[in-house]
Amino acid sequence: MKLFPLLLAGFFFTSVNAQITFNKIDTTMKIGKAGYRVTCRNRSVAENPLSVRPVGMETEAKEMNFPLRGRVYSAQVDDLNNDSYPDLILYIYTDSAAIHGTVYAFISEGNKSIAPCALPDVALDGKINMGYKGYDKFSLLEGTLLQQFPIFNPGDAKDKPTGGTRTLLYQLGRGEGGQFKFNRTRFYDTK
Repeated sequence: MKLFPLLLAGFFFTSVNAQITFNKIDTTMKIGKAGYRVTCRNRSVAENPLSVRPVGMETEAKEMNFPLRGRVYSAQVDDLNNDSYPDLILYIYTDSAAIHGTVYAFISEGNKSIAPCALPDVALDGKINMGYKGYDKFSLLEGTLLQQFPIFNPGDAKDKPTGGTRTLLYQLGRGEGGQFKFNRTRFYDTK
């Protein structure tokens, strides 16, 4: 089991300075007959028009259009709430250098409606923000959202972290009021 964290760390961090390219997003992703059509120009970090249109869902599920602060790096579908219908996950970088990332999810509720959900900000969590300076990487692993970033020790150069890698695992759950939220289930550091 100790090999798993090491493999993940090696997979995500070959270089802190790896350049990320933002292409226009215009894709349709489905699980079975249901899914989402996602479009985003990705021109400006300040404001990008994002469109998320449900495909193959009941008529109550409406298209959503709104300005996005940041750029969409990638999109995936998975069944995060275990209702047998696809949920959309968008990986977004909120700065022009693609250092600080986040995740927006659109959760299908029984193929009838869609509820938004955002990832909590690591910088605001005192248990895990020590050594955090961005360089976020995200992935899905069997319904679990993974966030990884290099750990910077005091005195580290901005592109040379020496503290290893922190991995956070999130599961989708319900918060107060019944809305969806990502709950951190575990985190660990690797050298």
